[in-house]
Amino acid sequence: MTGERQQGDQATVVVVMGVSGSGKTTMARELAQKLGWAFLEGDSVHPPANVAKMSAGTPLNDEDRWPWLQAIAEWMSQRLQRGESAVVACSALRRVYRDCLRQAGAGVRFAYLHVPHDELARRMRSRIHFMPPSLLDSQLATLEEPGADEDALRVSEEHGVEASLAAIIDWACRPSAHASAPSDER
Repeated sequence: MTGERQQGDQATVVVVMGVSGSGKTTMARELAQKLGWAFLEGDSVHPPANVAKMSAGTPLNDEDRWPWLQAIAEWMSQRLQRGESAVVACSALRRVYRDCLRQAGAGVRFAYLHVPHDELARRMRSRIHFMPPSLLDSQLATLEEPGADEDALRVSEEHGVEASLAAIIDWACRPSAHASAPSDER
């Protein structure tokens, strides 16, 4: 399999990120399956109060997100400490959120799924999820695309799922350009 790591390689956690409707769960689940890595759906870690708030059409604020992000980072840290690679589906919309997740360890990388607004809106209207389409604009307003100094791959949906998945697998299985950099310099 193309995604297998060689013995002795550093464990990696790929966070598949983007706004609601970008295909994070689908892409992350498929990525984890193809690579044989553990998978975490970040939405499953949200406390009930966060789910209720979003279901009611109210965007989350930083106070709502920090415990959720810290729980995800802890799960990631446990995998990395055991030398296990994993994939996580998590919005990780702002750089400070990604910085929180990076605290899990040096092997954390981000695959950012970029999808045009109209396609996101169409997808959100056609699915059953606690995040209503009315929150799309607040998610896009919160989004800070990963910077050039972050260990991130930007994936555009225009290439299709299979091509995007192949690009992420190729990238995820290469050594990180930031692997030796201290976490505060990423």
